[in-house]
Amino acid sequence: MNVFFLSGLGADRTVFQFLDYSIFKPIFIDWIPPEKNESLPNYALRLKEKFIPDNAIIIGLSFGGMLATEIAKNFPASKAILISSSKTKSELPPIYKTGKYLSLHHWCSYALQKWFMLQIKPMFGISSEKTGKIYEEIIRKSDPSFNRWAVDAILNWKNIEVPKNLVHIHGTHDKILPYKYIQCDYAINGGGHLMIMEQADVLSELIKTIITNQSADVTKLSSKAVNL
Repeated sequence: MNVFFLSGLGADRTVFQFLDYSIFKPIFIDWIPPEKNESLPNYALRLKEKFIPDNAIIIGLSFGGMLATEIAKNFPASKAILISSSKTKSELPPIYKTGKYLSLHHWCSYALQKWFMLQIKPMFGISSEKTGKIYEEIIRKSDPSFNRWAVDAILNWKNIEVPKNLVHIHGTHDKILPYKYIQCDYAINGGGHLMIMEQADVLSELIKTIITNQSADVTKLSSKAVNL
């Protein structure tokens, strides 16, 4: 069984490296160049047409979860699992709207953008030295021009529909997409935005139960998992 992975903004497949792939084959989707002023929904569907079958299981992290939402809306035979993401515009924190009007990401140099992302590393819920080094390497290798487009696409995203073929997992201590704005199916107590690396064991077990259509017994998963 293939499971397709969409990573977060500025991230790549390395964020998924600690997951357990014992019951499926991971297919990591690389970004394609966006078209000029392309919307998030249009980009998601182009990405799907190029790489992802109609009945796929898709795991989307952060920005990748927003793309997975758009695919799930249009392809009901697919199944989307969102991690540390938002599935509607109302789940984005209000402060992001300020960025839409100030467009800070447009006048900042690429070097300044990367410097800023390194300074806010604690906001991503990173606690281990190993994960911290991976985060720093991801930021250094990220494509600032793609990130600039993606920020615009997120800020102008207008989705209000929650498809039925979607499951949302979120961390209670997420500071990038705060939990208080999120309506999720499963919460991970203490989970930050990059819990995909910090709490990969919990997420691996939860993903397995979702993929196999089982009911998640959170008492067997971890004391950090909460079934809502």
